[in-house]
Amino acid sequence: MPTEDYERLRHTKLFKIVYESDGLKINGYLALPPQQEALLPAIQFNRGGTERGALTPESAAAFLGLYASWGYVAIATQYRGSGGSEGNPEWGAGDVRDAMKLLEILKSFEYVDADRIGVIGGSRGGMVTLQMLRQTEAFRAAITFGAPTAFGGLAEDAYIRRTMSRYLPEQSNYEAEAAARSSSTWADELSSSTPLLVLHGTGDKKVHPEHGYRLGLALQEALHPYKLVMYENADHVLAGRRKESNEEMRAWMDRYVKNKGALPKVGPHGN
Repeated sequence: MPTEDYERLRHTKLFKIVYESDGLKINGYLALPPQQEALLPAIQFNRGGTERGALTPESAAAFLGLYASWGYVAIATQYRGSGGSEGNPEWGAGDVRDAMKLLEILKSFEYVDADRIGVIGGSRGGMVTLQMLRQTEAFRAAITFGAPTAFGGLAEDAYIRRTMSRYLPEQSNYEAEAAARSSSTWADELSSSTPLLVLHGTGDKKVHPEHGYRLGLALQEALHPYKLVMYENADHVLAGRRKESNEEMRAWMDRYVKNKGALPKVGPHGN
């Protein structure tokens, strides 16, 4: 890491936060950049994993501290039922409401520029992010990595099917619940003003790389502004290509969030 980047990271500040969602006390983390401007851009991070994937001070610093070192206010939720939060754990339902509530809170901070907010979600958090983009146009840009995007037709022993099924209420209709979480089937309903960077490792064992391809094809058909990057020799969390993927993420956030860049052209154009 260059000395300048290290110094910015060293001077970020990390805080634990508690907020209310559906009457539940939800825990999270907030990181502030080293240099304060009148109004700062911000990134909401939607973490992956289930209860075992709850953020710790160390992992929160790794993600939120990094984004804060880029000059952003960075915030994340633990979701209900994990990380000390109240309630029962959910996967693609109440946890999405927890993320939406956190966005409201982030926009209310007097030092946050509500017109310059981006979102990054990994794995389950990528699924949550896509569900958010179906509900809000508040984000100037979004990024997912390792996100499941197609739950229909999965084998019963598929990792993400088993994981989702663990958190469904009894007597739930699996196909209906799967459709609600399968963003590749409703990509045309995502906020068209939010350019989406889709990252996936070709070595992903938990969420097959096909999920990234499917979402990319659906975004192409929907004429949604997007970029798809498939990293060879990268796993579910892009280990093996972490430096390159972080650079890709930062460039995307800086272009569309920090600098409020114009949306890219979509659909056929050129010679």
